[in-house]
Amino acid sequence: MSFRTAMDIGGTFTDVVRYDERTGGVVASKAPTTPGNLAEGVFSALGRVVDDPAEISFFVHGTTQGLNALLERKGARVLLVTGEGARDVYRIARGNRDRMFDLRYRKPEPLVPRSDVVEVAGRLDWRGEEIVPLDEDAVRAAGRRARDGGFDAVALCLLFSYVNPAHEIRAGEILAEELGEDVLVVLSHEVAREWREYERTSSAVLEAYTGPVVRRYLAGIEERFAERGLTVPVHVMQSSGGLVNASYAMRRPLQTLLSGPVGGTMGGVAAARLLGRPNAICVDMGGTSFDVSLVVDGRPDISAEARVEGFPVLMPIVNLHTIGAGGGSIAYAEAGALRVGPESAGAVPGPACYGRGGVQPTVTDANVVLGRVDPAWFAGGLMTLDVEAAHRAVAGLADELHLETLQTAEGVCSVANAKMAQAIRTLTVEHGVEPREFALVAFGGAGAMHAVFIARELGVSEVVIPRFPGAFSAWGMLEADVRRDLSHPYFRAGEKLDGADMAARLADLQAQALDALAGQGVAGGRMRVEHAVDMRYEGQDYTLTIPLEGADEPGAPGFPERIAARYAEAHTRRYGHATPEAPVEFVALRSTGFGVFPRAAATHAAQPDDGPRTVRDVIFDGEAHPTPVLRRGALEGELTGPAIVVEETATTVIPPGCVASVDDNGFLVIKVGGAK
Repeated sequence: MSFRTAMDIGGTFTDVVRYDERTGGVVASKAPTTPGNLAEGVFSALGRVVDDPAEISFFVHGTTQGLNALLERKGARVLLVTGEGARDVYRIARGNRDRMFDLRYRKPEPLVPRSDVVEVAGRLDWRGEEIVPLDEDAVRAAGRRARDGGFDAVALCLLFSYVNPAHEIRAGEILAEELGEDVLVVLSHEVAREWREYERTSSAVLEAYTGPVVRRYLAGIEERFAERGLTVPVHVMQSSGGLVNASYAMRRPLQTLLSGPVGGTMGGVAAARLLGRPNAICVDMGGTSFDVSLVVDGRPDISAEARVEGFPVLMPIVNLHTIGAGGGSIAYAEAGALRVGPESAGAVPGPACYGRGGVQPTVTDANVVLGRVDPAWFAGGLMTLDVEAAHRAVAGLADELHLETLQTAEGVCSVANAKMAQAIRTLTVEHGVEPREFALVAFGGAGAMHAVFIARELGVSEVVIPRFPGAFSAWGMLEADVRRDLSHPYFRAGEKLDGADMAARLADLQAQALDALAGQGVAGGRMRVEHAVDMRYEGQDYTLTIPLEGADEPGAPGFPERIAARYAEAHTRRYGHATPEAPVEFVALRSTGFGVFPRAAATHAAQPDDGPRTVRDVIFDGEAHPTPVLRRGALEGELTGPAIVVEETATTVIPPGCVASVDDNGFLVIKVGGAK
């Protein structure tokens, strides 16, 4: 058992990475995703890098099962149980602050219709003290309705359960007695022990809606792996950038909502560390979507809450911005103008050049027409592309637009690049972050083809293409730690803070985090815990999370003043101003436990180039440039564009005016010429 293996299931391809603990060697491959039965694609990809699953010492994978169920509205049928008088909290939701003047805005349709919301009597006050006892008969009636009505899950959200979960715990016990294990029961305080009733209800509903799909998938994968000889636990990527084993993920399935895309962010964190660059923009361009995330000061950009498909979710989550732009994005004419995406050709039938029956032009077809792809060695020779089919598809669109075929192909790429650059601005410029101060780390099957063009749009001067870019999200999963996040409501005015009490609460959270890590099989010497506090100015509604550094001891003299000053600094960075003299409030305590795994770092050495050396005409800015096509494994020294670099999982396009070099880690570092 010496192979650490990771897998990322995308919309078009399933990527796999194998790290040999004995030699430090890394191998990456991919296989077409099989939408009807994802397990087929999983085992097909795994078979390309591992002969016997019994040789695997560690296995982790990312899944988009829950996210896909939400996006396609194919989740579970959920019965929502609320406290008496709170039936409409979920439907009323929040006002539209961000898009107040957008006449086209439509509030997301709730995942649970009002007819499937049940009230039960019982009330706690804001301090968690019982005012009205729980109506257990009403809870049993709700359980019988869920059983008789064919519901797949029950979401239970009672007022002030984040302070005192006693009513929710008892109601959960009753529902379990009535429903057994066939129906998932979700308790809101276990999903998010935080204030704000609507957000906590939404989080519980999301877990109930996506949970059964995720549980069935993970149970099936574990069973199939066990049948094939895998003897180690299956780990799953969380939305926070940490790992958990599959058994925990089946109990808390919401944690896996952004499981797949987050692997790339953690790969970006590892790349930033190896490169010695603290800030990076991570862009993952696959066949269907384009994901953007940030690494800031060497850490992933994580929020304590987020919105997914318009629904708020309270859990630590990597800030990702996703648009429908990938290699399979379909180009079309609309009102005489060229449009690209968000609809994708997917894995089946795929782009026209795949030869699987696709006829609509895609971004990949445009790159083929421009000569930017090696059709004979696509995906490391796993596929041979149909160049004529790509030309026919793009030519048909060109006729609609009354343009030349090459003009149209370059236009398709330019429109896609502009959309992706705007997606990056949404996560950077619109939040006061200057993208020119970051390196652009590009990966995904199509990311390296478009990275330099996107960087030029943004004024970014350096692009980094990691090893195995098409499987980089899977590699990033091998670089992640086991992670457990805990929170506790802690409403205190700054001037009334009892430092000893805060320290005691944090110590309790730390003990819980260490116990959780031990339950994940993490050895004591590989554990660490970090703490943070949610703060706000008195009278504010929303908070900022302020990490507690090693020297921050809540019981020490001067702690309230120091933490208030750090809050003012964070407020200035986020909003551009602060009011240092204003009183502050504490809202919540947060503790995060990490179980550190050995890093899958590999040595890099140039490999003999046994591939044919070719030079072909490639179109850049409307002109044909004689361009060498090179194998990445043999690259050494500096390389001046134009050039096309091919490898097993991706193709890198280096336009004229750019200079690329391979560093000691095997990363391809491109100095961008012609940036705006």
